[in-house]
Amino acid sequence: MTYRELYEYGQLRLVENEIAEAALDARLLLEYICHTDRNELIVHGDRECSDLEEQFYRMTIDRRASHIPLQHITGVQEFMGLTFKVNEHTLIPRQDTEILVEEAMRHLSDGMRILDMCTGSGCILLSLLKYSNECEGIGIDISDKALAVARENAKRLELDAVFLEGDLFAPLADFVSEKTTDRLFDLVVSNPPYIETAVIETLMPEVREHEPVLALDGMEDGLHFYRRIVSEAPEHMRKGAYLFFEIGCEQGEAVKTLMQEGGFEQVEILKDYAGLDRVVYGIKAF
Repeated sequence: MTYRELYEYGQLRLVENEIAEAALDARLLLEYICHTDRNELIVHGDRECSDLEEQFYRMTIDRRASHIPLQHITGVQEFMGLTFKVNEHTLIPRQDTEILVEEAMRHLSDGMRILDMCTGSGCILLSLLKYSNECEGIGIDISDKALAVARENAKRLELDAVFLEGDLFAPLADFVSEKTTDRLFDLVVSNPPYIETAVIETLMPEVREHEPVLALDGMEDGLHFYRRIVSEAPEHMRKGAYLFFEIGCEQGEAVKTLMQEGGFEQVEILKDYAGLDRVVYGIKAF
């Protein structure tokens, strides 16, 4: 088969199985298997692919047709211009989360201490460290398997970050840094679990069946972890430090109220590129 014929086969197979972005995924998987790029498909689509390439492409398309996420097949996802390893133990980094990183960067100065709560793959913390100088970063997650991915991403990006396992702020009590005795943070960021428990079963199969429930389930009303972080974060923050959250698109006012009632000032809701509420942030009172 030619590259074009193989691509058309993959696209049709994915359409038949109701994959949302069938054409894009078929092309990306062809590039992944055949080590080509989009230009190769356009210019040399009539070139014959090898029997081995065809075999592996068909196998890969079958996996995607069963609603295994594209990123779990390729093992990577682009985020903030960087390549992150992902697997079934971490949330797949999404473009919406780049809004959180971009807004946090506006308030990030060199040498700051950053805490990333519910760090997952480490994509938020590592992006902030990559695009700053001499910052110290700590990421915390309750999943040791997610932290293994985060540590590998830090190594791949040649970044120095500390990852701690535990329930929210609890691991900080026993953490001692060789770099500094300072135990307060200038910037706290978090993309916590925020989906209501009852809603999880209604999510698309790629999310519901293949992404970690621990990273999705925000308990009954989706606000459980926001309440806890707003309550516990201040004792770990300097006066004037920033707390940034990613939120579900209908949670802006609720999280803003939680932060205001928790003593945070200048609380703002920021929208994503689709015009939906996506980030809430505020300042610890002086």
